[in-house]
Amino acid sequence: MEFLQDYRLLGLVIGICTFLIIGLFHPVVVKAEYYWGTRCWWLFLVLGIAGTAGSMLTDHVLLSALLGVFAFSSFWTIKEVFEQQERVLKGWFPMNPKRAAHYESIRNNETK
Repeated sequence: MEFLQDYRLLGLVIGICTFLIIGLFHPVVVKAEYYWGTRCWWLFLVLGIAGTAGSMLTDHVLLSALLGVFAFSSFWTIKEVFEQQERVLKGWFPMNPKRAAHYESIRNNETK
């Protein structure tokens, strides 16, 4: 940690890790919606709350920042899972054939 602070690299490391965390969440959203649909939103809520608590409970600047990024990426993922369902219904992403009836019921409810 001292090395990062002495050479003023802490901001760059946080930026790179933020980029990687956000980049990791994109395929997580796609896979989560594919296998579980929107019913997995609560898992991201729990992860976000845990990340927030962890960020507030640590004195380590780098760890606190990364936990905060993880927490709010988890919260953002809740919104993205629901939007991913819409993207699947539009045909932009593949539909899980095992859940075809679920998508069909959503389409039927939207037309009513």
